[in-house]
Amino acid sequence: MASQPKNVGILAMEIYFPPTCIQQEVLEAHDGASKGKYTIGLGQDCMAFCSEVEDVISMSLTAVSWLLQKYGVDPKQIGRLEVGSETVLDKSKSIKTFLMKIFEKSGNADIEGVDSTNACYGGTAALLNCVNWVESSSWDGRYGLVVCTDSAVYADGPARPTGGAAAIAMLIGPDAPIAFESKLRGSHMAHVYDFYKPNLASEYPVVDGKLSQTCYLMALDSCYETLCNKYEKLEGKQFSISDADYFVFHSPYNKLVQKSFARLLFNDFVRNASSIDEAAKEKFAPFASLTGDESYSSRDLEKVAQQVAKPFYDTKVQPATLIPKQIGNMYTASLYAAFASLLHNKNSSLDGKRVMMFSYGSGSTATMFSLRLRKGQQPFSLSNIATVMNVAEKLKSRHELPPEKFVELMQLMEHRYGAKDFVTSKDCSLLAPGSYYLTEVDSMYRRFYSKKESEDGKLANGH
Repeated sequence: MASQPKNVGILAMEIYFPPTCIQQEVLEAHDGASKGKYTIGLGQDCMAFCSEVEDVISMSLTAVSWLLQKYGVDPKQIGRLEVGSETVLDKSKSIKTFLMKIFEKSGNADIEGVDSTNACYGGTAALLNCVNWVESSSWDGRYGLVVCTDSAVYADGPARPTGGAAAIAMLIGPDAPIAFESKLRGSHMAHVYDFYKPNLASEYPVVDGKLSQTCYLMALDSCYETLCNKYEKLEGKQFSISDADYFVFHSPYNKLVQKSFARLLFNDFVRNASSIDEAAKEKFAPFASLTGDESYSSRDLEKVAQQVAKPFYDTKVQPATLIPKQIGNMYTASLYAAFASLLHNKNSSLDGKRVMMFSYGSGSTATMFSLRLRKGQQPFSLSNIATVMNVAEKLKSRHELPPEKFVELMQLMEHRYGAKDFVTSKDCSLLAPGSYYLTEVDSMYRRFYSKKESEDGKLANGH
């Protein structure tokens, strides 16, 4: 092996989300919720969901095939493929194995990696595995490929508007425009029951909403402290929010993102960091003596922190909130969809910028890590990644379904979860050309997929 690969990170990205969605305002009215509960309360605008012809496997197949095709990547050049997901369709067979159909024609079966599972964190685990592989002596010179795919659905009730669905594929290699600062990473792992899925006969989770939010913020504090300490050892100076240009958060719903960034400002205050001016110090002073537990439950602190954070939030966080607010919670894909939003909104001005990423998965697992962005070279440039993902057009071409149809689809999916021996409607009229879709599950639970070749609905051979 020649010299150590440098600037290892993300070379290319593609995002896929279902064309079917519902406006949160419409769902709010249908559910009889108080006006603004989903839109202002949760901070959400719209929610994507899978119809009967889509699932996490079809979305993954689409994202991977589009990425390879649009960036002109030879399937033989993939040496590792890892999937992050918490949407269980099989307790044994990995989603990764389904994706191997894409590589059959090229004859490439020599691809390492399987699925990583832990709530919303699996995609980050898969990504770190691929980055570590490229940086290691095991690397054979080929690309890594990471897929984050999930369909977040909830039982009828207050949690249902926090659903969503998407898949993101990321190509990993050296000389990347989105490079990892591998020494700047802090993790927090603990055992808690905040959100989990113990009932294997149901897709729906058991959720302790209040505990889950506290666990998220505790993990954030812990990861931030660890990362700050590492930075100080490396650089010989204190780290604060001023030392990163953008912050990207795992987004179950936007309101939590707002609270989380505000929490970092409070952390900077506690650490007496340079990002906190005299006016901010004055506002935070009444909360200086709070214990950790007290600070998590203090509504007054939350309110003041968000006021102090507002101007920073608008420049450092808001550009990364578009897709999560429009799609909803995408579990493993959520953090990377937020990052895709940043690329979409700011790609022409990101050269040299540092982006802090915070990944959280219930149960609980979390990592904060740092990315350094560079313009890059075609086809692996920031501007081309933004062009390929084509976020604005994908959002615009979605179809809003009425709440009655949404509820009907949720009931059908609930009925079919874990079922066998059924054929879908095969109605792929709303899908974009090149999308994969589910055609049937046979009497032995085997799943079959086809690819929509063109707008007239002509099909490829089934997979």
